[in-house]
Amino acid sequence: MLQFLGFVGFGLWPLAAVSLVPLWLALERPGTGASAAARLGLVFGLVACAGGYTWLWQLVDVFLGGNVVLGAALWLAHALWFALRFALQAAAWSVLRRRGAPPALAGVAPLVALEWLYPALFPYAMGTALAERAALVQIADLGGPLLLTALAALLNVAAFEGVRAWRARRRPAAGALALAGFALLASLGYGALRIRQLERTLADAPPLRVGLVQANLAVLEKRREASRVHRDYLEETRALLAGGELDLVVWPETVWTRGIQGPFPVSGEIVRQDLRVPLLFGAATVQVEAGRSERYNSALLIGADGVIHGAYDKNLLIPLAERLPLGPLLGPLGRFLPHAQSFRAAREVPPLSLGPWRISTPICYEAVSPAFVRRMVRTARPHLLVSLANDGWFGDSQEPGIHLALARLRAVEHRRYLVRATNSGISAVVDPTGRVVVRTGLLTREHARATVRMLDGRSFYERWGDWPGALAALLAVLPFARRTRRQAGG
Repeated sequence: MLQFLGFVGFGLWPLAAVSLVPLWLALERPGTGASAAARLGLVFGLVACAGGYTWLWQLVDVFLGGNVVLGAALWLAHALWFALRFALQAAAWSVLRRRGAPPALAGVAPLVALEWLYPALFPYAMGTALAERAALVQIADLGGPLLLTALAALLNVAAFEGVRAWRARRRPAAGALALAGFALLASLGYGALRIRQLERTLADAPPLRVGLVQANLAVLEKRREASRVHRDYLEETRALLAGGELDLVVWPETVWTRGIQGPFPVSGEIVRQDLRVPLLFGAATVQVEAGRSERYNSALLIGADGVIHGAYDKNLLIPLAERLPLGPLLGPLGRFLPHAQSFRAAREVPPLSLGPWRISTPICYEAVSPAFVRRMVRTARPHLLVSLANDGWFGDSQEPGIHLALARLRAVEHRRYLVRATNSGISAVVDPTGRVVVRTGLLTREHARATVRMLDGRSFYERWGDWPGALAALLAVLPFARRTRRQAGG
């Protein structure tokens, strides 16, 4: 329970500093071999998934047409895959401890390495629990979520050593406490320094006045009542502009569902109508490729001249929602997914241009992948990140808050403003320190405005990526390498 209660969405982030302690204490019991450790880890992971992914059940009605049996089967498959990573971590702890590794190595290295290597439907890093703590999260521009996980794991090591010492009525291991204390103080010091530096940088950076429009669409309204939805967005945008001029207005993912035919450039007048402001919005687009019409989930920008000059097409499509994995092999499954769509995945990550400014636009699920957004930034060198999303599938659940928290880390990792526009909430503007400048409610119709600053430059994380994962993997195998050398020398 501590694992999911300490994650973003529950508001109990300090629990992330102790959530692994009960598991590690259980693994220290005499006679707990690797297979028994794996079983304990599997149970730990299943409990964490059961509590942390309750929001997935929202999809049964709106996505699976109320098919509870299929929903339960898909949820169980995801839960087992999610829990398997904890089983591997627990087995690695057991093996490393038997080879004499200290808890700091046995606990931290496999955890970080598996977060780096393990494929997951929903990217999960334990350190994301710190996403809302501005003073601690600044180290994400050095090593992304994996470095945050390493910090959280070291705090767990200190708590574990403290509990062990209390039980044995002895002093805790000074080395573990010193290492965790140093990591915490260094993170806090770095965070304070970077926040002050960024505040000075932002004061001199060029401003851009941005507006967000959230019309609170029911999950399937966009497809069934396309004309009314478009009218609602036009009306809400007019109300937004009545409050003052803007340089850019942002609508969410696939607001325009009637399809925009490429190739570009094409006129955007049918979408913006009487609006006379650049408009960035999501739409389904159609391109003819090799004689076939291909549909894309796209982000488009109508410039001041009323023309759409180019598009960004989504790369990371959600399995079973935007595409069927394995193609024809799972084709028959489509009849059980009445609201699934068939988009084609793009491979390029071009920016959208607004005058001299470049804007990268990760769409929905893409914003939770640090590796993918890093690729976007390295390729496009944007001045601003704008994420278009639709969390309407999940209703009044924790998912919209979790999605926002994960997206906030992208602003810190790349030191850019992040503008997030959603159909039903939570829309927000996040500054380069990860702090929310403005946000909307959940399941509300409203608009918001903020001034963002256009930034350039490259972060350490952009340059070097997930180096904590590679380092952790190396440290995890060192005890085996040493043992091999000793055996060869003997």
